[in-house]
Amino acid sequence: MKNEEGHLRKSYQHRNDLTSEYAFGDMGQLILLSIFLIVWITDSFVFKYSIFLNQYISNYIHIPIALIVLVTSGLLAIVGLNTVFGKTREEPQVITNGIFSIVRHPIYLGSILLYLGLILLTLSLLSVLVWILIIVFYYAISQYEEKLLTQRFGVVYKDYKKKVPMLFRLKSLNGNH
Repeated sequence: MKNEEGHLRKSYQHRNDLTSEYAFGDMGQLILLSIFLIVWITDSFVFKYSIFLNQYISNYIHIPIALIVLVTSGLLAIVGLNTVFGKTREEPQVITNGIFSIVRHPIYLGSILLYLGLILLTLSLLSVLVWILIIVFYYAISQYEEKLLTQRFGVVYKDYKKKVPMLFRLKSLNGNH
């Protein structure tokens, strides 16, 4: 297996308990956030090109759902960030407790849900296209980071991957995972 180094922000380079991340991850997230906001704002509030579903779906339905999704996204991100960066662990280890016992990438899932919540607020279909690109990006950087974690923690991380879904669990028709 090729030894991949990854990237760790300067402010966290002193932390031996953290594993590297994709070097372009933060910049990619900022670029995609900017693209999404430009498309979402211009479509939702300026040109109103693809928000025709608002005629068919009541604000009393999609706005409360959007708010629930937005609150959930914030909770996932905050809890995930606090778990990873809140305290320094003495020994490097796979984090498997709390939110990490439910999903391996709660911060990324929180980000994906943030975009979904914004889409649900205005029902902008053009924003859905950018959102799909964002999901692909988060999946790709998750895969990269999982390679680094597997290199660092070996069988412990492989076992964790078998038990906990990356972003959400897909069940097959026969009920197996």
